[in-house]
Order: sequence, then structure tokens, then C-alpha cells
Amino acid sequence: MSLNYYVVDAFADEIFKGNPAAVYVLDEWLSAEIMQKIAIENNLSETAFTVKKDDYFELRWFTPDREIDLCGHATLATAFVLFNYYGESGPTLRFTSQSGDLFVTKNGDAYYMDFPSILPKKVDILPEYEEALGTKIKEAYLARDLFFVLEDEATVRNLGPNFTAVEKFELVIGVIVTSEGKEEDFVSRTFFPKLTINEDPVCGSAHSNLIPYWAEKLDKKVLTAYQASARGGYLKCELKENRVSIGGKAVLFAKGEIFL
Repeated sequence: MSLNYYVVDAFADEIFKGNPAAVYVLDEWLSAEIMQKIAIENNLSETAFTVKKDDYFELRWFTPDREIDLCGHATLATAFVLFNYYGESGPTLRFTSQSGDLFVTKNGDAYYMDFPSILPKKVDILPEYEEALGTKIKEAYLARDLFFVLEDEATVRNLGPNFTAVEKFELVIGVIVTSEGKEEDFVSRTFFPKLTINEDPVCGSAHSNLIPYWAEKLDKKVLTAYQASARGGYLKCELKENRVSIGGKAVLFAKGEIFL
């Protein structure tokens, strides 16, 4: 059996920027074991698999380590592939996932994801958090990931975490660090050593936490964001009651065929 696949740089308008994801559009589901092996072979932060059901798509995401319950950049990448290579005219696609219904709307050359809004809960700043990051933390929160507010954008950009220490944090998958931005409303970086991804270049799902936090802090619903990784990525954000809109562009890097 052979399968076509696409590698898309999400939250980018040129290749080698944003966050790459592999996308497989299937006629029917493969076993979880095979999908995990494909994700390991791809060795990207996320590999997305989707199957069409009536007027919607089922969607699953795999890191090289495990299946996860929510991924933004691979959702945007999947929508990009469906709109541009599978004849979906939209303007909105509905996906069902472990995190419920997700929607992606195409507007020109941009794609806007409708995701749940998840405001993290405040927690204590433990000494091991600051030791692992190598900097002072202003505020600490917890949802699926630990969420740290740092002093300023320079601190976020220059951060050099001890990933071995970060990997030992209990009860969380990853770490989000953020601050108010200079040119954008806020900046962030995300770290997932437990998933064999020391730094995720642009993490859409983290913005389910970041948007409600900064919307409340800055008292504004529409925000601009920049993920300050080495590849970097810009996001257009909006808080809509209990949902968030996360917008960005995408570009195709590669397409190919695998043989099973």
C-alpha cells in the first residue's frame, strides 16, 4: 500500500519558517501503531492524519513519542492541504478530535482556526521551575502545560532552559513561556522535551491558553502574537467568549509517497 503525504510549514509565508507538519489524508483509519511508526519515521514535531466522514473530517495528531489531544499548527497544515490539494472549497472545514469540534476558515491566503479557550489556573512558582528556566518567573499557571509569564520579550527570546530538568516536571506535557511584546501584543516560546521536541517552533494549541490570558491582561479581544523560536511565526488572535480564533498562513515544503 502506498500513501501520499504533504509537509507544510504552518504560520509562515515562506519555507523554512513557522512550524512544519506532515499531513496524511486517508480513505480509512490505519492502526494507531502504524500511525505512530509513521510519525517516528517522519521525525517532525507533529504528523496529522485525517479521514473524511460525511461533511466533516476526523483528525488525529502524533508526535514522535505519542498521540496528543490538540495541535494547532498541524490542524492548520491539514486544512491547507484539503483546501489546496483535495478540492475542498469551504470556506470552513469542521474537524472532530479528542478536543471536540475544531473549525478552520480560509480567508484569502490566511487560515483561521476556531479552538477552545482554556484559561490556565494560577499555581505556585516552585524553585525548580526557575532553576530549570534559568530566570525569574513573574506568574505561573497550569492547564495541559505549565505556563510562565516572564519579565520581558528579551528574557523570552534569550531563554536557554535546562531541558533535562524541564522534562522532569510532573503532571504536564510541556512548558509555555510568554511576555508582553514590543511590536506584537505578546510573544511566547514552547518546550516539549517529554515529546522529544525540545522547542516547538510555533505552537497553535498553546495559544488556547495564551489568548484568554493576554486578552484579560491587556483588556483587548483582538491581538497579534509572535512565537520567538529560531524559525519564528506570526499569529492573528481573537478571543470569542469560550473560543479563540488563531490565524496564520501556510506554505507547502514537500509532497511525497510512502510505502507500507
